[in-house]
Amino acid sequence: MSRRCCLTLDLVNDAALIAEYEAYHAEGAVWPEVVDDIRASGIESLEIWRVDDRCMMIIEVADDYPRTRKGPKPEVVERWDSLMARYQRALRSAPTGERWTPMQRIYRMEGAHQINKER
Repeated sequence: MSRRCCLTLDLVNDAALIAEYEAYHAEGAVWPEVVDDIRASGIESLEIWRVDDRCMMIIEVADDYPRTRKGPKPEVVERWDSLMARYQRALRSAPTGERWTPMQRIYRMEGAHQINKER
C-alpha cells in the first residue's frame, strides 16, 4: 500500500528563472536517469504544482520509502540537483541540507459530512 507525501519550496522570484525551471520539468524534459533514480528511491508517482514562486510536490511512495541507496548518487543526478539549486529556495523550516520541506496535512474531507454539533 502506498502513501502520499506533500513537500514545498520556493523558487527564486524571477520570471525568467521560473520559466526555465518549468521548461526543465515539461513533459519528457526531466533527464531519464533522474526519473530512474526517483523511482529507485521508492517514489511511484510525482507531481509538482506551482503558484507564483511557491511549489508543492505531491508524491505517492512505496511502503519501504525512502529506500537505502546502494552506492553514491549517480553523477548525472548530482548534476541535476546542482542545476535545480539555481532555481530553488528552501523554506526557513526546511530540514538542514534539504530544499524540499515536508508538509503536514491539516484537513481531509472524508467524514466531513458529519454534522459538527459544536456550532
